[in-house]
Amino acid sequence: MEKATFAGGCFWCMVGPFQAQEGVTNVRSGYTGGHTEDPTYREVCSDTTGHVEAIQIDFDPGVVSYDRLLEIFWMNIDPTDAGGQFNDRGDSYKTAIFYHSDEQKDSAEKSRTQLEKSGPFEGKVITPIVPAKIFYDAEEEHQDYHLKNPFHYQLYKRGSGRAGFIKKHWGNE
Repeated sequence: MEKATFAGGCFWCMVGPFQAQEGVTNVRSGYTGGHTEDPTYREVCSDTTGHVEAIQIDFDPGVVSYDRLLEIFWMNIDPTDAGGQFNDRGDSYKTAIFYHSDEQKDSAEKSRTQLEKSGPFEGKVITPIVPAKIFYDAEEEHQDYHLKNPFHYQLYKRGSGRAGFIKKHWGNE
């Protein structure tokens, strides 16, 4: 088993696409990248902790490659947005790839370069690729939010602009 850690704005919207991938055994919502120990949702959203909302994925590389997880990641974010993601603004909603090995770093850098060359975006891809730090699980109400609150989740995903962006750039939600 291996781990992958991605920040793609609101973690509620990032869990489902990865859970649907065969070979992914667990996806947790949480916080990483900052300087505060064991932060809360409110603390992270205050943009004072240095943390971003993120997901951590456990996956079997014999079933699904890290490259495939990168594809899913890129297709669920706006990698050109330096101020957050969609309607969610602020540092805690910025994107990032947190690598766990040199191989992941190399794969992430290659995929970012490929996306810049062939992607459908007018702006420059600015998503950073940085070493993984301690990952703190989010509170229980944020775990599997899309399953626990499907109606609210769908409203949020559409209302935030994420669903429309994905459809415009990739042809699906």
